[in-house]
Amino acid sequence: MKKIGFIGLGVMGYGMAANLLRKGFDVTVYNRTSGKAGELITLGAKEAATPADIVRGSDIVITMISNDAAIREVYFGENGIFGAVASGTTLIDSSTISPSLALELTEAAESKGAVFLDAPVTGSKPAAEGGTLTFMVGGTDAALKAVEDVLLAMGRKVIHMGANGSGATAKLAHNTIVGINMAALAEGMAIAAKGGINGSAFFELVQSGGAASRTAELKGDKILASDYDVQFSLALMLKDLRLSSVLSDNLKVPTPMLEAAKSLFQVGDSMGLGELDMSSVTQAYEQWIGRKIGDKNNKKV
Repeated sequence: MKKIGFIGLGVMGYGMAANLLRKGFDVTVYNRTSGKAGELITLGAKEAATPADIVRGSDIVITMISNDAAIREVYFGENGIFGAVASGTTLIDSSTISPSLALELTEAAESKGAVFLDAPVTGSKPAAEGGTLTFMVGGTDAALKAVEDVLLAMGRKVIHMGANGSGATAKLAHNTIVGINMAALAEGMAIAAKGGINGSAFFELVQSGGAASRTAELKGDKILASDYDVQFSLALMLKDLRLSSVLSDNLKVPTPMLEAAKSLFQVGDSMGLGELDMSSVTQAYEQWIGRKIGDKNNKKV
């Protein structure tokens, strides 16, 4: 049985590590903030004190961390992964990071005789807990095939996007669409609410017509209920849109809708909504139109 190290026990990582344990893998976990292992220990996980300790006892190390700066700390910092990684170890990063950092991690891994895959996921907290994530992977075909069983223990589909860096690029392109869809849903529902239309009735129309989307399916009921419990935070969506904006500038791809969506999420973040679910961006519209979007009586805020 492959020995797996898992670093990052946040909203997504906790569920992913739990699924590996339930599938019978030998898992050691680490989180930068201590005390997060909780039920994972009950499920059989061991807990390490540092990333270096994780990598010393693992055949495969998976990282699921919030941003580029945190990834650099875990991989390159004191007691980091690259200070202890052995030749033949496979490193898999499932975070959403810049493609340039993914390539930097690839080069650093290869210099140590290790293998690196950028393998971000699509699917929020329920998919992480339910083991239904989709992995988009950048790296060699051989490296992916060697760990595909591990990825499928946490998800339902693995898509090979191409060489290293392509998984990170695909994730930013994907989340650009998600962010734009979320902004569009919020805006359309705000128009309907301001026009005196019942929120539930309008959302039923959305799901029955050409405006239907996976984003609407996942977030519509949360908006109607003003339920902003985190599945994927507004702050993380804003971070991804900023990364995508930099990437598109480098690629010289015009992205007017990306920039508009990014501005909307910046407004939400400035309102203090960053740690809520990304669907909370609708609260910005509620302030602008003076009405609750999901309220069946179309009450004023």
